Amino acid sequence: MPTVLDTACVSDQSTKLNETRLYSRVTWRLIPFLFLCYVFAYLDRVNVGFAKLQMLDDLHFSESIYGLGAGIFFLGYFLFEVPSNMMLHKVGARKWIARIMISWGLISACMVFVKTPAMFYTLRFFLGIAEAGFVPGIILYLTYWFPASRRGKITAMFLTGIPMAGVLGGPLSGWIMSTTDGIHGYSTWQWLFILEAIPSVVAGVIVLFYLRNNPDDAKWLTTNEKNILKKNLEKESNSQSSSHSVFSTFSNPRVWILSLGYFGVMMGLNGITFWLPSLIKNTGIENTAVVSLLTTIPYACATIAMIVTGRHSDSRRERRWHAAIPAVLGAIGLVLATFSGQNPLITVAFLSIAAMGVMTAMSQFWCYPPAFLTGVIAAAGIAMINSIGNLAGFISPYLIGWVKDATGSTDIALYCIALALVCAAAICLSMPKKIVNR
Repeated sequence: MPTVLDTACVSDQSTKLNETRLYSRVTWRLIPFLFLCYVFAYLDRVNVGFAKLQMLDDLHFSESIYGLGAGIFFLGYFLFEVPSNMMLHKVGARKWIARIMISWGLISACMVFVKTPAMFYTLRFFLGIAEAGFVPGIILYLTYWFPASRRGKITAMFLTGIPMAGVLGGPLSGWIMSTTDGIHGYSTWQWLFILEAIPSVVAGVIVLFYLRNNPDDAKWLTTNEKNILKKNLEKESNSQSSSHSVFSTFSNPRVWILSLGYFGVMMGLNGITFWLPSLIKNTGIENTAVVSLLTTIPYACATIAMIVTGRHSDSRRERRWHAAIPAVLGAIGLVLATFSGQNPLITVAFLSIAAMGVMTAMSQFWCYPPAFLTGVIAAAGIAMINSIGNLAGFISPYLIGWVKDATGSTDIALYCIALALVCAAAICLSMPKKIVNR
């Protein structure tokens, strides 16, 4: 005859099983679509790296002009990141994410009209304004659905949109740039911007009908399922910061420390995403299609590393080493890439290590801020960390371009980026275990 204890254990196991099924359902409803949106977003952000292979010759731009144009995106991003995330928290994720995607798609398409450096800088700046708030907005949006104990894997799954944009975007960009030259009088790089902007606009329209702001708005959930999700989030909220002042975010030392750490991670990420095609081409490969195909290898490796590390991080409830070790590996990969000479395979192998490390560190890093920030405080804090960190997106591409023009090599710039990644790893380890290991 079963005892009361046995009955309680069975009931507890049944409850956990039901919760697991519920979160699996929520995951499959939200993450694939948000992942796809991020793929489109990142294509529009970094396709300039592929366009560069022909655009610079057509427009007679120097490496420094390209580096400044690639990086100036992040100035607009920096200035409007916090206001954008506050608006998302106020008007709801559905409307605001749709606005972001439609506006950035239209502006990205306008890159076809670039003729001068000033036009290049202006459109990149406005593209940054348009996209501001997307990543921190989604990170915030996920906190409306998932507790901290489940966010390592979920965040990693969403952020794999970055490497997958490389996996899909490399061959796609290579195909566009090898088959569209001269069609209707446009160059291949112009067709690249036009064709890769269309999915963002279409997805932005779909967002209006598909996404829901929070569990209460989700018609595809039962009342009991909504209550389970909200109950788990309320437990977590009660154990976190109780401050209700948005301005307290700007005086929170942990927010500033994490901003510096994310700056180091983003130095690595943007160095890879904006210069990966050029670094591979510098090994002696002239065929654009081959270069585009080889860029998929580091991104594919990074996708696997992010998902595996995210799962392991959740299972161990450990965040610090899962972020710090990959950051150091990213630094090692970048340094080793400078010694590979004209060997494409060795260069791609070392750049794969760098991409795996940098992108895994980035995905694990985003488990930190929601661990001690909630509500409107989280909206401001996450946006602030992302905006300051993304200033590296201005510095990193320009640094590499300037060093390349001045010395004929990118090595010194890659060493600087590697140092920034090591500093980021140290900051990740400096955070208290009891706060981040949730």
